[in-house]
Amino acid sequence: MHEALLYTKEKDNAVRCLLCRHNCVINNEKFGICNVRYNKDGVLYSLFYGKPIAMAVDPIEKKPLFHYFPGSSSFSIATTGCNFKCSFCQNWNISQYHPEESEKPASETVLPDKVVKSAIAHKCKSIAYTYTEPTIFFEYALDSAKLAKENSIGNCFVTNGYVSREAIDIISPYLDAANIDLKAFRKDTYRKYMKAQLDGVCDSIKYMKEKGIWIEVTTLIIQGINDDPSELKDLASFLVQIGRDIPWHISRFHPTYRLMDRPVTPMQTLKNARLIGTEAGLKYVYMGNVPGEDGEKTFCPACKTLLIDRWGFFVKKNVIVAGRCPRCGAAIEGVWG
Repeated sequence: MHEALLYTKEKDNAVRCLLCRHNCVINNEKFGICNVRYNKDGVLYSLFYGKPIAMAVDPIEKKPLFHYFPGSSSFSIATTGCNFKCSFCQNWNISQYHPEESEKPASETVLPDKVVKSAIAHKCKSIAYTYTEPTIFFEYALDSAKLAKENSIGNCFVTNGYVSREAIDIISPYLDAANIDLKAFRKDTYRKYMKAQLDGVCDSIKYMKEKGIWIEVTTLIIQGINDDPSELKDLASFLVQIGRDIPWHISRFHPTYRLMDRPVTPMQTLKNARLIGTEAGLKYVYMGNVPGEDGEKTFCPACKTLLIDRWGFFVKKNVIVAGRCPRCGAAIEGVWG
């Protein structure tokens, strides 16, 4: 176990975790909502520091990050656990860990220096803290990110956005980009399906943007849960208020975990959502989980020239020059290198 950051001591050996927006008060020998932060005699510990449950080399487009070194590779890591309880989690087998029901997942020790060495060995442009929720393995991610920066390697969070402002302040000097899941835009949907509060996620998107972190947002469209056009208009308008340059990824849902009764998202629903985003004023709206569609490609928002041609996670062509459209010279926001 590794002592956690961001907590205060309370009465009777309890602690209050300040890492995410749940602000759990954790009694002695109990766990937080994430089930991987544990109070032992008034000291809060992170259970799986240096114990990744998953490691892989991924295309950065898989995160998805389309405006952060497109076509590059990212060394991806995760530990067990999550601070959300999404009934449609695509990685539920590693995120929904329950210590009272499960043995601790077996894993070799991979300390931050080895994470960075692996990224270098695989010629990765960045390290992505992903698959589960990087907030719950914050100390491990932070130490890895510091070493990565020293070796000219970028850092990306793929996150549900429920991280506290205090934690954002600590990680922001080392964090280059984040894809934040904005899973819905109704408060009752967040309470019912994520067991969390929408306002906290919205605040994180705003605050990360203010801190200079490159932000992209993903919404998994699920029929009957978050596909109402009025909700999607409200969501798109919210993003426009923060920045028209924020890429919005609207992804196709496939039945999984506890939502096996929901259908695959109709293509027309995705196309309608994309139109809603562009009409609201967003410059870059993408469709995910639909290889071969124009919704995967990057077009110049000024002259509509095809700039990045994608098929799934594969970049076939990228003609952006120094962050600009080669045809009309319009600035194309992102991190291009």
